[in-house]
Amino acid sequence: MKVKAAVLKKRREMKGGSNAGKYAGVKEFAGPAGGAPPGTFPVNTLARARNALSRAHLAPRPDALKRYVYKKFPQLANSPEAKKLLGKGKGK
Repeated sequence: MKVKAAVLKKRREMKGGSNAGKYAGVKEFAGPAGGAPPGTFPVNTLARARNALSRAHLAPRPDALKRYVYKKFPQLANSPEAKKLLGKGKGK
């Protein structure tokens, strides 16, 4: 999907949007779940999902982004933080 240059420039200026439009061919992104613009935080592979988790602090809503990744890749949801976010920890 082609995006106009002006729209792409705006998206890149938003919080968590510096990589918007840089992943041609990727269809799965966690950015919108975390309040970042479309086309950010790709999660089409396990490695990219891990990277999205490590950079979630850059998104406007990091916890929502992390929840999206943990639901998509349950094998990453073994940490105490993940269990708490998903409502499976001792805290709930």
